[in-house]
Amino acid sequence: MSKTKKEGFMQGILALMCSQVIIKILGLVYSMYLTNREGFGDNGNAIYMGGYQVYALLLTLSSIGVPNAISKLISEKLALGDRKGADRIFKIAFVAFAFIGFVGTLMLYLGAGLIANYWLQIPEAEYTLMTLSPAIFFVSISSVIRGYFNGRQKMSATAKSQTVEQIFKTSLTIIIVEIVAIFTHVNTELMAAGANLATTFATFLSFSYIYALYKMNRREEFVSLKKEMGTNSKESARSIIRKILAVSIPISVSSLISAINKNIDSITVVRILKPLIGEATAKAKYGILSSKVDILTSMPLAFNIAFATALVPAISGAKVKNDTQTINKRLRFSILITILIGLPCTFGMFLYARQILELLFPNASSGGTLLAISAFTIIFTVLAQTINGALQGLGKIRVPAIALGCGVIVKLIANLLLIPMEGIYENGAAIGSVLCHIVSFSIVYNVLKRTIELDFRISKMIVKPLLITIIMCIISYATYQACLSLAIVSKIATIIGIIIAVLVYAILIILGKVLTKEDIEMLPKGDRIYHFLQKIKIY
Repeated sequence: MSKTKKEGFMQGILALMCSQVIIKILGLVYSMYLTNREGFGDNGNAIYMGGYQVYALLLTLSSIGVPNAISKLISEKLALGDRKGADRIFKIAFVAFAFIGFVGTLMLYLGAGLIANYWLQIPEAEYTLMTLSPAIFFVSISSVIRGYFNGRQKMSATAKSQTVEQIFKTSLTIIIVEIVAIFTHVNTELMAAGANLATTFATFLSFSYIYALYKMNRREEFVSLKKEMGTNSKESARSIIRKILAVSIPISVSSLISAINKNIDSITVVRILKPLIGEATAKAKYGILSSKVDILTSMPLAFNIAFATALVPAISGAKVKNDTQTINKRLRFSILITILIGLPCTFGMFLYARQILELLFPNASSGGTLLAISAFTIIFTVLAQTINGALQGLGKIRVPAIALGCGVIVKLIANLLLIPMEGIYENGAAIGSVLCHIVSFSIVYNVLKRTIELDFRISKMIVKPLLITIIMCIISYATYQACLSLAIVSKIATIIGIIIAVLVYAILIILGKVLTKEDIEMLPKGDRIYHFLQKIKIY
């Protein structure tokens, strides 16, 4: 593998990772604002997220699998030198998914009342669904353009557009909700609708931005495309659409099942708990689960989703050339980094669940047990996410959907059995989510092992990271308790404990030599980093 290819792969990952971290931080910012905002809180989150989960479900049907599908098909064409064929795939996909997105928008707008009253059993969510409906169209066509850039391994374009979207979403959410609160005298229902209206505006602005990037890129490629002889036969539009759907539908089904997974909670939690603890309390419990807990447990995915996204075109291109060495190197490295991200996040969030909620949501800090249980979804979710990207690149595009489908069935059964149990209640939904992701991960990992020979050493990939994580937790929590004994305020003690955890973990990873020379050199500026570690006699 050439140095240029290594840097290109990692730079794409780094761009996506930075983008996703910014997106998650900004998402946390507006979630903190909404949850702590007088008149919104956990009940407002139930209305807001109830509508949003249905929107996410329809969005999955219209666009979610599109970037990876188009990315895979374009990267394969480019690997064979067929740039005109790659360009034709993009154009036909754009028209097709513009139509699909428009249909999705109409479905959500016209069915808003029915969905809010009978599906969610949260009538106040009707306006949130209506205000979200145009976003489906804009995200659908944006997804095609993102696939175009990803297929050319220009991940920075996707990263920039997603960052732009989240910046506008965060700022507009705060502005619009404040305006609605002033003019409606703090009407929670209309404030939730205003928050989702901000999402629609943000998706439009994000589309405008990435379309401008596409036009600039087109001008640069136009001359070379015009000169290209194009020896390949001109493929029909029907054939191209069939190929796109053959790839995007299985990927979309996986995302659809993921959306259904979240909607299981929106359908079961309020419905089951309402006769047991009252409607208002049941909605508040769902609000905690769907907003605070979901946002916090999905934070680590921001670091990891870059690997899953970048692996699809990288492995697809390598597979076309039968370059098994590149496939193995990138896969092994990506899974190792995923483990190093997932383990500390899982154990750290379990350890500090109550303290994190008190720190971030001082006006609505309940849900510590829910967050502690849900923390164990993190490690299985991030591992499955990376493996899914690898399987899609290897052509096993149906496996992630089947695996998650099995997990969702387990979750539904767990919800129905556990939520009605006194003393468990909403925690049953969190337990169901953990079981769901354990099942899903187990299936995709076993399929990957059978598909490709994995060069994994248990001591390096699992034992060392697990031991380092346990030591990190012990030192961090001992520091937190010491701070409390010195009469340091709990919130400050929590921040100190988390900072110590990060520092200890980083030091132990380096001293434990979890990353080999080859792993370090895969990183941007890896040669310099390794030279520095050699200089201070660590390697």
